[in-house]
Amino acid sequence: MSDRNSDKPSYIASEQTKKAIVVKWAYRWEIFRRLQALDIDCQCATNEPLLVNLDSPTTLAQVWSVIRQSTAQRHQLVDWLNDCWNINYGRDL
Repeated sequence: MSDRNSDKPSYIASEQTKKAIVVKWAYRWEIFRRLQALDIDCQCATNEPLLVNLDSPTTLAQVWSVIRQSTAQRHQLVDWLNDCWNINYGRDL
């Protein structure tokens, strides 16, 4: 059977893709709990790295966002939010 007829989307690997996420130990449990709240498959044990199953582009974007919110300085997050408010999509609001 060819891959073209497969029911799985092409971006999902045939086996789970667990990746160790490198963050400061102080942020690790906070990030782990937030990922669990988002129903993202992850593992975190004492003195072990945070492991996350990156099985889709959506999961990757969510993990990136959680890490950014946990590790960025407040002024960076404020600037990012202001930039989002200033994006003009070619229409009047």
